[in-house]
Amino acid sequence: MLKSALLVILASIVASAQTLTPVQQKIVDAVNSDQEISVQLLEKLVNINSGTLNPTGVRKVADVLRPGFEALGFQCRFIPMDEVHRAGHLIAERKGTHGKRVLLIGHMDTVFEPDSPFQKFVRTGNTASGPGTADMKGGLAIMISALKALHSAGSLEGTNITVFLTGDEERHGDPVSISRRDLVAAGRQSDAALEFEGGVRVQGHDEASIARRSAYTWTLKTTGKAAHSSGVFGGSVGFGAIYELTRILDRFRMDLREPGLTYNVGLISGGSTLTADSATSLTSSGKSNIVPALAQASGDLRTVTEEQYERVRKRMQEIVTQHLPGTGAEIDFGEGYPAMPETPGNKALLSDLNKVNRELGLEVMEPFDPIMRGAGDLSFVAPYVAGISGLGSFGKGAHASGETVELNSQTYQTRRVALFIHALTH
Repeated sequence: MLKSALLVILASIVASAQTLTPVQQKIVDAVNSDQEISVQLLEKLVNINSGTLNPTGVRKVADVLRPGFEALGFQCRFIPMDEVHRAGHLIAERKGTHGKRVLLIGHMDTVFEPDSPFQKFVRTGNTASGPGTADMKGGLAIMISALKALHSAGSLEGTNITVFLTGDEERHGDPVSISRRDLVAAGRQSDAALEFEGGVRVQGHDEASIARRSAYTWTLKTTGKAAHSSGVFGGSVGFGAIYELTRILDRFRMDLREPGLTYNVGLISGGSTLTADSATSLTSSGKSNIVPALAQASGDLRTVTEEQYERVRKRMQEIVTQHLPGTGAEIDFGEGYPAMPETPGNKALLSDLNKVNRELGLEVMEPFDPIMRGAGDLSFVAPYVAGISGLGSFGKGAHASGETVELNSQTYQTRRVALFIHALTH
């Protein structure tokens, strides 16, 4: 009985895969033949250090990619972002009238700066390790290979496709009104946005993101009256900056919890003196018998909607104002990535993608839980255009030394992406 059921399933998959049109089959064949060349491009990209704060490296990645787009008939331009202290963005465009106006979103930077010991592409069988292999230089290789396949089948003619590759996705330049100005403009002129962040699997099943959480930063600063510790808690001294800081953080921990919300404390310091060396470094000094005058903590705040963000931010500000005696406190919220809510347009895009999956004999993809996915550039255009993410590489360990990509899944994902773009533009 089980054997018969398996045969029926296999027959269904084969029948589904045989529904490809001659043009679709040409696209699939072109993707298959490009497999090794695509891996070579990935290796070349990974071996260029393009940490967000290494603008020279980010521009080198753009220089490698640009000829590939131009060979496919795209008009390319590089938008410098010196005014926000970032490298800039690469845009490649084809103007046409076929089907939907499609925006392909990716990024050229990684979290690995030049001083990181993790620098080189190393291939081991069907996997490879290296900085940005999965996040997201593997996604860039998929994008290029898919467009090459469409070009070889004549399917790029008449299409309206914009490729927008940011140079600062991992640490966007401030203010975002400048650093994401051109991306938002591209989103406003598009009908569908496809983001090439890493693919995801849940219990062996591929899923896609049609919603993403926000990611904002906050900085909490507290003050106290410097005095000998013998007077702590007393009316003339009070509790000191560190007690006030920990009071606030503990109230955050206890009072803010709700579905879809997280708020992390990533950095903390306090003492008689305190210096913020950078956004990621605090230096303090003090003594165990001195009531501390200064304390500071910073963290992030992630929400599933902007309404949730505004509401939680207001509650955090209220908690901050309830000072312990002899202390003061203030909290600032930095710019970040907005939430991308699930919308009917995003659901429709996933439905279109699942038509392609059925044509390829692949399983239907379910929406990925937004709590499990970090923020990304797609969120900036979400108010203006339907979007979907997770069309990049499958891998492990993103943002950490040892990050890997599954090379044997690159071609598999590229076939899916190429036919998806073909469906949207025809």
